[in-house]
Amino acid sequence: MVDTDCLHSRLDRVRSKYMKKITITAAAAILLVVLTALSSAMGKQESEPAAKPAMEQSMSMTPGSAIAVPPPEVMDGEYKKPSDSELKQRLTELQYQVTQHEGTERAFSNPYWDNKKDGIYVDIVSGEPLFSSTDKYKSGTGWPSFIRPIEEGNIVSVSDKSFGMVRTEVRSLYADSHLGHLFNDGPEPTGLRYCINSASLRFIAVDDLEEEGYGQYLSLFEMK
Repeated sequence: MVDTDCLHSRLDRVRSKYMKKITITAAAAILLVVLTALSSAMGKQESEPAAKPAMEQSMSMTPGSAIAVPPPEVMDGEYKKPSDSELKQRLTELQYQVTQHEGTERAFSNPYWDNKKDGIYVDIVSGEPLFSSTDKYKSGTGWPSFIRPIEEGNIVSVSDKSFGMVRTEVRSLYADSHLGHLFNDGPEPTGLRYCINSASLRFIAVDDLEEEGYGQYLSLFEMK
């Protein structure tokens, strides 16, 4: 005859033993889930770079421009071209059309065609030095004209066969901005005429060269 009391007692002990195991296993599973979630969150936080503080930049107004133009962006000794979206915000419609889409401004109605002040002309996009007032002359064309660039290495010549003509287009090296065209009808000693759009340029007066970061060009005006 089976002792039911003894049997029930054994069953209770077995049930209690396995319930403890189940409880421990469940707790371990919950702990594992929590630890996994914490580990994932910490890993994501470490992988995301910290937000960089906004750089405060001095601004100088560009003649003929509706907005201020920041100083040149130089990295590792090279001038940099901003993104297209930034250019659309930074430049006027005409400046963007001329520099980025080979546009041409109207003659005799641009800021620098008759500018007689001493200083240098830099790329409106990147700030790279291009021309000097010491090489500027009155060509009668209605556009700023120069006999030579201030830095020959910053000028790139490209064959232009648009509008049924063969011309030499000039572009800036770092920003790849369309500047204008080069002709062989200039005065001595070079015989060249760099016919440039004012919209591609920013003029920096000689008194501002040091402050704007172009102090190395002051010597051009010391002997004048």
